[in-house]
Amino acid sequence: MRGSVIVRSKDEADRLRLTLASLIQQTEKAEIIVVNDGSRDHTRAVIEEAAENFSIISIDNAEPLGRSAAANVGARRASGDILIFLDGDTLAAPNFVAAHLATHRSAVRGGQRLVGRGETYHLRCTRFFADPETGTPQPGHEARVACLKEAELSRMRVTQNDITERFATIDERASPGIYPGVGPRLLYEMEMNALRAYPDCEVLWAAASGANQSVCREAFLTAGGFDVLLTINEHRELALRLCRAGLRMVPVSARTYHLTHRTGWRDPLLDTSWETFFYQAHPIPAVPLLSVLWSSLADPVPFPTSCRIVSLPELSAAARRCGSTLGIENGDG
Repeated sequence: MRGSVIVRSKDEADRLRLTLASLIQQTEKAEIIVVNDGSRDHTRAVIEEAAENFSIISIDNAEPLGRSAAANVGARRASGDILIFLDGDTLAAPNFVAAHLATHRSAVRGGQRLVGRGETYHLRCTRFFADPETGTPQPGHEARVACLKEAELSRMRVTQNDITERFATIDERASPGIYPGVGPRLLYEMEMNALRAYPDCEVLWAAASGANQSVCREAFLTAGGFDVLLTINEHRELALRLCRAGLRMVPVSARTYHLTHRTGWRDPLLDTSWETFFYQAHPIPAVPLLSVLWSSLADPVPFPTSCRIVSLPELSAAARRCGSTLGIENGDG
């Protein structure tokens, strides 16, 4: 069984350089496919530099296609049995590939097909840097970075040498969740707890991850890949379709580290464009209740405590109650 790591990247060249360095250091090698989704920065040069030391398949989209379409392009080009998705601003722990493949190999021996969800951490220290390796500030944060003492700046930077020689120090600096804050940490802990403690929960697809997620290539292509109408929450929508096709969502002990940034991220509670497309494709109560779940993890909670949903089993139960009230057949949560 072979793996293909599909890296989606757009205008994040200096972070991508670090991502590729982490993939070169994997304990088990995999095919690496980088989809350069219409970048206007020096992404092409970064890929060419990395390709001098490691085999990389590079796909250049002349214009940005979006996260979903870019990932689909990479998946169609892949030759591995297992697709592992990663973003171009995310580091992979040295056992990242090995852990995903081990989980899928075990499932095959048991006659199962899986969607693997890894452990998603973040590095808060990178949020002010355009280039986390040099400490070059993001536009608008020059004064903030200029105030840092040299010793503090050195502790905050993430270098290729850190990745290749002392990766444990990166893990020591990391925190759970893909972004800083109580909400992302609680979401991460809730999702991983559900995957580990409630393997038969009907809504485990809601624990899918945008990066650090794996699936067998055949199942991905048969399902049609990511919905190109979705560029936020596309991973959960795909996981729902895969679970309906008989795959199981499971946790994988493969850790990734998001190099955080101050701009460019999208909050699904504010950017609700995903809801219409998601619900049209899957008109089940669990889909609109996702927003209630995520809002319940906020501080403060924007509605009465009695209305909170704070776990995936609670989401499943609430969806069943709504489905029964509305007369909806709700076998998928």
